[in-house]
Amino acid sequence: MRPTDRTGLAIILSLVALMLFDAMGLIIKHLSVSYSAAELSAWRNLFGLIPSIIALWTSSVWHKKGRRLKIRQWKLALLRGAVVTMAQLSFYLALGLMAFATASTITYASALFTTALAIPILGERVGWVRWCAVLVGFVGVVMVIKPTGEAFNLYALLPLAAAAFYALVGVTARLFDDDVSSPLVNLYASITSVIGATSIAYFWGGFTPVASANDMGWIMLMGMLGGTAVLFLVVSYRMTEQSNLAPFSYFGIPLAFVLGWFFFDEAPWSTLFPGALLIACGGLMIVWRERSRSKPVPKLHQ
Repeated sequence: MRPTDRTGLAIILSLVALMLFDAMGLIIKHLSVSYSAAELSAWRNLFGLIPSIIALWTSSVWHKKGRRLKIRQWKLALLRGAVVTMAQLSFYLALGLMAFATASTITYASALFTTALAIPILGERVGWVRWCAVLVGFVGVVMVIKPTGEAFNLYALLPLAAAAFYALVGVTARLFDDDVSSPLVNLYASITSVIGATSIAYFWGGFTPVASANDMGWIMLMGMLGGTAVLFLVVSYRMTEQSNLAPFSYFGIPLAFVLGWFFFDEAPWSTLFPGALLIACGGLMIVWRERSRSKPVPKLHQ
């Protein structure tokens, strides 16, 4: 258990982050008709800096340490920003090309990638139970993507790529020193993401002039929601073990379905089920195994 372990608060923050991410995703899908994924990623990161800067300035830990901006693991922080950029680009493209619930559900395969990445990055040992869970979840992903179906397109792999990138971001959050404030870690990633996304947008074809004040309002809200969600998620990851948070994250699958149906009149039952259930089942199997391994073994009375 980490010295800063506060599971209850971490769960609340992760659920709030989940709802903020879904709200951001709805705005991205709405705006994707007029703006490219690279543009939206650049705008999202630019306005996402606002909550990052506010959070850093109000951080008592940062002030107590002399308001230092340099951290020992600055290279890792910048690398995470580059990975975030790729995750965003993949996911935003998927939102513009696929049903909202389908794109969102496939990204929940991040729990499977997290298990695999924990081996080389965190040095964790993964037993047969967790590998079976990964296999179950992977079968669910295949059933949702339907790679052998006539309607299959390569863009169905975009949310899967996003899941892998987001998993890498989540795992590497555990590598930072405990005395480094979460807002500072997030600010490094945010600044790198702004630079990366803006560069991609420039070479992608440039920026489309914002059509109206209404669009600019949506763009600003998108960035604020996304920046706040990422901050909450980083804080929650550093408060407790990820296995404590994962069961609650799967609440996002039915939520995404309801939101997609309500706002875009999408109801992809045949696409999502039963694959979505297997994705959730695989993730929850991993969670169960993690929690059972972390329980202390009772001592026998001598």
